[in-house]
Amino acid sequence: MKKIATLCLFSIAWLVACRKDDAPSIRPIDLTVELSFDADNKDYGFPVENIEVALTNTNGGAPIYANTDASGAALFPQVNAGLYNISAVFKVSPAAYLAKTGVSVKDSVVFNAVGNNVNIYAATNISKVQLSLVPGKVGDWVIKQVYYAGSDLKDGASFRDQFIEVYNNSNDTLYADSLYISRLWGLQTPSSGYKYYLVNDANGQFDWTKSLNMPTGIDANKDYVYMRDLFMIPGNGTTYPVAPGKGLLIASTGINHKQPFTDDNGKDYSVNKPELTVDLSQADFEAYLGDAVIANGGNKAAYDLDNPGVTNLRVVKYDATEWILDNLGRDSYVIFKMPGGEDAGKLPAYNDPSITPPTATSKVRIQLPVAYIIDGVEVMPNDVSDLIPKKLQASLDAGYTYAPAGKYSSQSVIRKTAKTVNGRTILQDTNNSTVDFDYFEVATPLGFK
Repeated sequence: MKKIATLCLFSIAWLVACRKDDAPSIRPIDLTVELSFDADNKDYGFPVENIEVALTNTNGGAPIYANTDASGAALFPQVNAGLYNISAVFKVSPAAYLAKTGVSVKDSVVFNAVGNNVNIYAATNISKVQLSLVPGKVGDWVIKQVYYAGSDLKDGASFRDQFIEVYNNSNDTLYADSLYISRLWGLQTPSSGYKYYLVNDANGQFDWTKSLNMPTGIDANKDYVYMRDLFMIPGNGTTYPVAPGKGLLIASTGINHKQPFTDDNGKDYSVNKPELTVDLSQADFEAYLGDAVIANGGNKAAYDLDNPGVTNLRVVKYDATEWILDNLGRDSYVIFKMPGGEDAGKLPAYNDPSITPPTATSKVRIQLPVAYIIDGVEVMPNDVSDLIPKKLQASLDAGYTYAPAGKYSSQSVIRKTAKTVNGRTILQDTNNSTVDFDYFEVATPLGFK
């Protein structure tokens, strides 16, 4: 009996010792974030001191902030184990940018550094994270609001009331003619288990170099994005002027979704709670797909209605029989114009690398040069466990935004107001949607936050 007791005590002591040995893997660690400028800007002599770095646990909670020293290092003492997003923003005034680079710019140049889903865990031996500050691309057009969540399935309008707003953030009149709007394609789930993603990329996105017939000699991942669908605002070049501080409302279906309607099959739809949805009958454009679907031998969606009072977008490429934004938040959005007014529909297109071998009916994704993009917004699911690989490069969007209540919540994401000058609202655009966007509890067409 004494032997058994001794053995039990020894076993307990061994287990306790093991726990003590394991403890360092979850203990807090001192984390250093080192910032430097990207290869194209590192020799200009921009200062790396006193740049604010934000560390945010992906499970929620307020960000932790620290400022860099003269070497560009920011120290975060005793960081608890977990997954973190790291971000930093550095703004250079036009005068300072000219003095350093010799290049004249109209507005401040914003550099972003970002690290997503960084595993801070003692067992991984990560105590230092190095990030590059990349200049963001600032355009006169911005994506102002995205209403992708939709409204209640029974009491609202479901996904039929979705819309996007684009906005003239400049001080000049712009012409919307030939402005393209697209959702991007990439992995729609976390990348674990996929064999065709970038193993050396923390985002885990597709490695497009592995796509069938992808040319060599190009950087298919860094210099391009791949489009899920594509629409264009029509016009002859001067048909649709947009004044400074004004925007365009682009509806999935341009009707008053607060009112009952009858679809093309004679089915009646009621709206029990009109306050949950929106009136899009005065939209500037709508994404009506019926004619394009029929022309390709398909059957149009019965509830994809064509309002003759709302101008139709030109359908370049569609992904389904109606324009339904992913209400889980797995789309990224871009607007762009083609140089010389070329047709974006004639750009090369490729199967995504997971399709092997592709068949005659496999979908292809149009390849768009990043250099053509005017603005982009990364949207993500509201649940951190559902976050997916980013589709946009950090130069276009260093962060992401989301509707906190998720699908069918009536919420939209809305770009924040930066300032008002002589009655004109100027929207915030640092190319980081995490800081540039807020949300409306109920989507508000043409509203401001």
